[in-house]
Amino acid sequence: MSDFSHLDADGHVHMVDVGSKDPTHRVAVAEAIVVLQPATREALFSGGLPKGDALATVRVAAIMAAKRTSELIPLCHPLPLDAVVVSIEPTDGGARIEVRAETTSRTGVEMEALTGAAVGALTLYDLVKSMERGAEIGPVRLVAKSGGRSGEWTR
Repeated sequence: MSDFSHLDADGHVHMVDVGSKDPTHRVAVAEAIVVLQPATREALFSGGLPKGDALATVRVAAIMAAKRTSELIPLCHPLPLDAVVVSIEPTDGGARIEVRAETTSRTGVEMEALTGAAVGALTLYDLVKSMERGAEIGPVRLVAKSGGRSGEWTR
């Protein structure tokens, strides 16, 4: 059980104590893929959806979600985010939402990037569902992270 940082020696869930760690600059990049029909993708990226500027709404939702990650994910530490950058690009099959989160802190920022990407994708679904109820979300995944004891990782 002790191989899992969120379990104590008796297997009880706890919040990891990061108080003795030195703050370092940390970056995480996550992505969410949303599968859309070509007509829906065209309406999204041309500004033709009935709910207005969907891309701006998705960016704001992703940023807001990243900022509130510790309120949504039970054992996450609240982090002072230095930056959250969201980009949305068309793909052959729909759209790709990328969230880059940065902090100088004692623990990583992966969950903030992942939460931002996931909520951005859910928001995009909400904005296109009147055109396409069959839109699909996934995968949502970490693309890269840097900083901290474990160093750099790239998918």
